[in-house]
Amino acid sequence: MKVIICGAGQVGWQIARHLSGELNDVTVVDNNPDLVRRATETLDVQGISGFASYPDVLDRAGAGDADMIIAATHSDEVNMVTCQVAHSVFGIQRKIARLRSQSYLTAIYSDLYRRDHLPIDVVISPEREVAAAAMRRLSAPAAFDTELFMEGDAQLLGIAIDEDCPIVNTPLRQLTDLFSTLRTLVVGIRREGTLFAPEPGDQIFTGDECYVFTHVDDVERTMEVFGKTHGKQDRVVIVGGGNVGLEVASTLEQHKTRIRAKVIERDRKCAEVAAEALERTIVLNGDGLDASLLAEAGIARADAMLAVTDDDKTNLLAAVRAKAEGCPLAIALINDPTLVPLMGPLGIDAYINPRATTVSSILRHIRHGRVRQVYSIGDAEAEVIEAEVLSTSPMAGQKLRDIDFPEGVLVGALRKGDKVVRPSGGMRIDEGDTIALFAMAKDVPEVERLMQVSIDFF
Repeated sequence: MKVIICGAGQVGWQIARHLSGELNDVTVVDNNPDLVRRATETLDVQGISGFASYPDVLDRAGAGDADMIIAATHSDEVNMVTCQVAHSVFGIQRKIARLRSQSYLTAIYSDLYRRDHLPIDVVISPEREVAAAAMRRLSAPAAFDTELFMEGDAQLLGIAIDEDCPIVNTPLRQLTDLFSTLRTLVVGIRREGTLFAPEPGDQIFTGDECYVFTHVDDVERTMEVFGKTHGKQDRVVIVGGGNVGLEVASTLEQHKTRIRAKVIERDRKCAEVAAEALERTIVLNGDGLDASLLAEAGIARADAMLAVTDDDKTNLLAAVRAKAEGCPLAIALINDPTLVPLMGPLGIDAYINPRATTVSSILRHIRHGRVRQVYSIGDAEAEVIEAEVLSTSPMAGQKLRDIDFPEGVLVGALRKGDKVVRPSGGMRIDEGDTIALFAMAKDVPEVERLMQVSIDFF
């Protein structure tokens, strides 16, 4: 498949990394030659320097016979015009655009624009993705990472292992015997900075970060098994009232259980916009690092604090101050993955990477239609892929123990009919089943072969 990726920033680079690694013909376009050079030197891709919306630039990028274009530049307008040119001039069939402006999103989602007028097949909103990620974090407050699968019936949890974890030094195979009714499986462990898929004889040690698949009904009990409490989040303080903060606050207002939220925004004009848009949320104008303003927002009584400004360092410091003031759960928005290792020493509970959530969202839309969900873990170190098993799949009709999975692949959950079950070696995989697999990045092509789900749209 031939793909043009417009924008060579973190999102564009990660998408190019995934697609080029799966032997697709990828061309990256960016008006910053340094970013283009970085992509071509580190990935097996071609690079074109220039403005992505210019027809001559797209022509040089091979738009004449491209199968897909992904517009992920920093400009909404460039992304929209790029898709229009790709459609009208070159007839590219699949067009994906990242859009951030709420005005554009409101118009598009309300069908004001139709395909003939604005030919975008898939719109990705980073703010909406981050808001959804924030709600998932709040649903499992003791987890540092979380994502829903199997239509919301299964959940991936990232759990940091502390000294008081009751299953420390326990071989994984014994967990099945100890908790026979618990629909939970450890699929990944990060130890001393290295992520791997564990074997049944591996143990869990203090300091590990475990990725665990569980049925949503067993989340609370799973957290208890790993030594974590699972409390409600009724009071939330949001530091940052820009696009992301406003989207998060709006989502909290619409939540089925009443969550009392307060927003702190430094820019007065931005704070006024947020106050006008929100109905029940109190908006305070001031610095989110100001201890007195945090006290006015009730940080000591809050159940959680979300720092979602556009500055990573501000978010880290705001989370540290919130913890110092007594807030039990602090979550920071972090764009730079190199800052993530600071979370532990700083005492920050969890983080949201907007680029990772955007990448995962785009990946869901660029894979074959039988793939239901794709979630990127860490710095694109691994993926969790959920897909329907086809009759042509080498897995169909076989027992799990007889399938030749690579060492870096583990099955996390399986849906048979309307039931999500914990997989076991003697379980048979049938056509129509839905399977969720944890796969290290190097093993993703083999997983797609086993699923018979090579990237295809037509």
